[in-house]
Amino acid sequence: MATSAHVVANEFLRLAQERRTALTPLQLMKLVYIAHGWMLGLRHRPLITNRIEAWRYGPVIPDLYSLTKKFGSGAVVGDLAPWFMTRAPRLDAEEKDLTQQVFDIYGDLSGIQLSAMTHKQGTPWAQTYRPDVWNIPISNDIIAEHYRQLGRGPEPATH
Repeated sequence: MATSAHVVANEFLRLAQERRTALTPLQLMKLVYIAHGWMLGLRHRPLITNRIEAWRYGPVIPDLYSLTKKFGSGAVVGDLAPWFMTRAPRLDAEEKDLTQQVFDIYGDLSGIQLSAMTHKQGTPWAQTYRPDVWNIPISNDIIAEHYRQLGRGPEPATH
Protein backbone atom coordinates (compact mmCIF):
# COMPACT_ATOMS: atom_id res chain seq x y z
CA MET A 1 0.00 0.00 0.00
CA ALA A 2 1.54 3.31 -1.08
CA THR A 3 2.04 6.01 1.51
CA SER A 4 3.21 9.60 1.76
CA ALA A 5 6.75 10.62 0.88
CA HIS A 6 6.93 12.04 4.43
CA VAL A 7 6.56 8.55 5.90
CA VAL A 8 9.34 7.18 3.69
CA ALA A 9 11.55 10.20 4.43
CA ASN A 10 11.08 9.67 8.16
CA GLU A 11 12.10 6.03 7.74
CA PHE A 12 15.31 7.15 6.01
CA LEU A 13 15.93 9.67 8.81
CA ARG A 14 15.45 6.88 11.37
CA LEU A 15 17.90 4.62 9.52
CA ALA A 16 20.45 7.44 9.33
CA GLN A 17 20.08 8.10 13.05
CA GLU A 18 20.68 4.39 13.76
CA ARG A 19 23.87 4.65 11.74
CA ARG A 20 24.77 7.86 13.61
CA THR A 21 24.83 9.91 10.45
CA ALA A 22 22.68 12.67 9.00
CA LEU A 23 20.96 13.32 5.69
CA THR A 24 20.66 16.60 3.81
CA PRO A 25 17.41 17.57 2.08
CA LEU A 26 18.98 16.65 -1.28
CA GLN A 27 20.01 13.19 -0.07
CA LEU A 28 16.60 12.62 1.47
CA MET A 29 14.77 13.70 -1.71
CA LYS A 30 16.84 11.43 -3.92
CA LEU A 31 16.65 8.43 -1.55
CA VAL A 32 12.84 8.65 -1.42
CA TYR A 33 12.71 8.97 -5.22
CA ILE A 34 15.10 6.04 -5.75
CA ALA A 35 13.18 3.84 -3.28
CA HIS A 36 9.94 4.68 -5.11
CA GLY A 37 11.60 3.77 -8.39
CA TRP A 38 12.83 0.42 -7.14
CA MET A 39 9.41 -0.39 -5.66
CA LEU A 40 7.80 0.35 -9.02
CA GLY A 41 10.45 -1.54 -10.96
CA LEU A 42 10.76 -4.61 -8.77
CA ARG A 43 7.37 -4.94 -7.07
CA HIS A 44 5.17 -3.26 -9.71
CA ARG A 45 3.54 -0.95 -7.20
CA PRO A 46 4.22 2.60 -6.00
CA LEU A 47 5.90 3.35 -2.69
CA ILE A 48 4.63 6.92 -2.43
CA THR A 49 1.42 8.63 -3.47
CA ASN A 50 2.99 12.07 -3.97
CA ARG A 51 3.47 13.72 -7.33
CA ILE A 52 7.02 13.72 -8.71
CA GLU A 53 8.04 16.54 -11.04
CA ALA A 54 10.95 17.20 -13.39
CA TRP A 55 12.58 20.38 -12.09
CA ARG A 56 15.69 22.02 -13.47
CA TYR A 57 17.93 20.21 -10.99
CA GLY A 58 16.27 16.82 -11.20
CA PRO A 59 13.28 14.85 -10.01
CA VAL A 60 11.55 16.54 -7.08
CA ILE A 61 8.68 15.58 -4.80
CA PRO A 62 7.21 19.07 -4.21
CA ASP A 63 5.49 18.09 -0.93
CA LEU A 64 8.77 16.81 0.47
CA TYR A 65 10.71 19.78 -0.87
CA SER A 66 8.41 22.20 0.95
CA LEU A 67 9.10 20.43 4.26
CA THR A 68 12.87 20.22 3.86
CA LYS A 69 13.88 23.48 2.16
CA LYS A 70 14.21 25.22 5.54
CA PHE A 71 17.26 23.03 6.26
CA GLY A 72 19.14 24.41 3.25
CA SER A 73 22.18 22.24 2.59
CA GLY A 74 22.45 21.21 6.25
CA ALA A 75 21.24 18.08 7.98
CA VAL A 76 17.52 17.42 8.27
CA VAL A 77 16.74 17.40 11.98
CA GLY A 78 13.80 15.63 13.60
CA ASP A 79 10.77 13.98 12.05
CA LEU A 80 9.05 15.59 9.11
CA ALA A 81 5.45 16.52 9.80
CA PRO A 82 5.03 14.34 12.92
CA TRP A 83 1.38 15.45 13.23
CA PHE A 84 0.80 13.94 9.80
CA MET A 85 2.23 10.59 10.84
CA THR A 86 -0.76 9.66 12.96
CA ARG A 87 -2.97 9.63 9.84
CA ALA A 88 -0.55 8.27 7.25
CA PRO A 89 -0.38 4.56 6.45
CA ARG A 90 2.72 2.92 7.89
CA LEU A 91 5.25 1.10 5.76
CA ASP A 92 4.48 -2.58 5.37
CA ALA A 93 7.18 -5.24 5.75
CA GLU A 94 8.06 -5.24 2.04
CA GLU A 95 8.32 -1.44 1.96
CA LYS A 96 10.50 -1.39 5.08
CA ASP A 97 12.75 -4.05 3.59
CA LEU A 98 13.12 -2.16 0.32
CA THR A 99 13.79 1.11 2.14
CA GLN A 100 16.48 -0.61 4.22
CA GLN A 101 18.09 -2.04 1.08
CA VAL A 102 18.06 1.35 -0.66
CA PHE A 103 19.64 2.93 2.40
CA ASP A 104 22.29 0.20 2.61
CA ILE A 105 23.21 0.68 -1.06
CA TYR A 106 22.81 4.43 -1.53
CA GLY A 107 22.77 5.92 1.98
CA ASP A 108 26.48 6.78 2.05
CA LEU A 109 26.37 8.71 -1.22
CA SER A 110 26.34 12.49 -1.15
CA GLY A 111 23.44 14.51 -2.49
CA ILE A 112 25.57 15.44 -5.50
CA GLN A 113 26.34 11.77 -6.23
CA LEU A 114 22.68 10.81 -5.90
CA SER A 115 21.70 13.74 -8.13
CA ALA A 116 24.17 12.66 -10.78
CA MET A 117 22.50 9.24 -10.82
CA THR A 118 19.02 10.67 -11.32
CA HIS A 119 20.16 13.13 -14.04
CA LYS A 120 21.86 10.71 -16.42
CA GLN A 121 20.88 10.45 -20.05
CA GLY A 122 17.88 8.14 -20.39
CA THR A 123 16.61 8.58 -16.83
CA PRO A 124 12.94 9.42 -16.23
CA TRP A 125 13.99 13.00 -15.45
CA ALA A 126 15.98 13.31 -18.70
CA GLN A 127 13.01 11.92 -20.66
CA THR A 128 10.58 14.37 -19.06
CA TYR A 129 12.41 17.63 -18.31
CA ARG A 130 11.90 20.59 -20.64
CA PRO A 131 13.81 23.84 -19.99
CA ASP A 132 11.59 26.74 -18.99
CA VAL A 133 8.55 24.48 -18.47
CA TRP A 134 7.38 24.17 -14.87
CA ASN A 135 5.60 21.45 -12.92
CA ILE A 136 5.99 18.63 -15.46
CA PRO A 137 5.00 15.38 -13.76
CA ILE A 138 7.25 12.35 -14.17
CA SER A 139 4.94 9.41 -14.73
CA ASN A 140 5.20 6.28 -12.64
CA ASP A 141 5.18 4.28 -15.89
CA ILE A 142 8.43 5.91 -17.02
CA ILE A 143 10.00 5.51 -13.58
CA ALA A 144 8.91 1.85 -13.38
CA GLU A 145 10.37 1.01 -16.79
CA HIS A 146 13.67 2.71 -15.96
CA TYR A 147 14.10 0.77 -12.71
CA ARG A 148 12.98 -2.49 -14.36
CA GLN A 149 15.77 -1.98 -16.88
CA LEU A 150 18.28 -1.19 -14.11
CA GLY A 151 17.22 -4.37 -12.32
CA ARG A 152 17.96 -6.44 -15.41
CA GLY A 153 21.54 -5.17 -15.52
CA PRO A 154 23.58 -4.29 -18.58
CA GLU A 155 22.77 -5.95 -21.88
CA PRO A 156 25.39 -8.49 -22.99
CA ALA A 157 27.75 -7.25 -25.66
CA THR A 158 27.16 -8.59 -29.16
CA HIS A 159 29.92 -9.20 -31.64
